[in-house]
Amino acid sequence: MTTQIGQTAPDFELTADNGEKVKLSDFKGKHVILYFYPKDMTPGCTTQACDFRDQHKSFEELDAVILGVSTDAQSKHEKFKAKYDLPFLLLVDENHEAAEKYGVWKLKKNFGKEYMGIERSTFLINKDGELVKEWRKVKVKGHVEEALQYMKENLS
Repeated sequence: MTTQIGQTAPDFELTADNGEKVKLSDFKGKHVILYFYPKDMTPGCTTQACDFRDQHKSFEELDAVILGVSTDAQSKHEKFKAKYDLPFLLLVDENHEAAEKYGVWKLKKNFGKEYMGIERSTFLINKDGELVKEWRKVKVKGHVEEALQYMKENLS
C-alpha cells in the first residue's frame, strides 16, 4: 500500500509503550508527526528520538503530537523511553502492519546481508487526518528541525 498526499492517512491500532491500545484516528483534531524508525537503543534512532524530545514543546505549541513506531517489543520501548526521558508515545508494530500501510517496510542491505526492516520515514498528518507531507529515507541530522520548520510555515 502507498500513501498519498491529500488523502486520509491510513488508520491503525497498535499497543503503546504504556500498554494502551492507540489508533491514529484517536488524534483527530491535532496534527500528528508519525515517525517510523528501525530499532530502539541504536545510535541513529536514539539521536532522532532525542531530537524529537528536545523539540517536543515546539511541536506541542503547534498543536501536534509525536508518535514513534518501530517493530520493537513493548518492554524495549518502555526501557528506551525511560532511559532517554521521551515525552511521547512509542508504538509497537511487531507484525509491521502499520509500516506496510505506509510503505516503509522495505528490503534493506547492511554489510552484505539482506533483510526486511523499517526505512526511516516521517509523515505529517493534519487535524482532519489527511497526509500533508512525507519524508522518506530520512537522514537523522537536521530532520526534526526541518519537520518543525515545515509545520511552522505551512500549518500555523
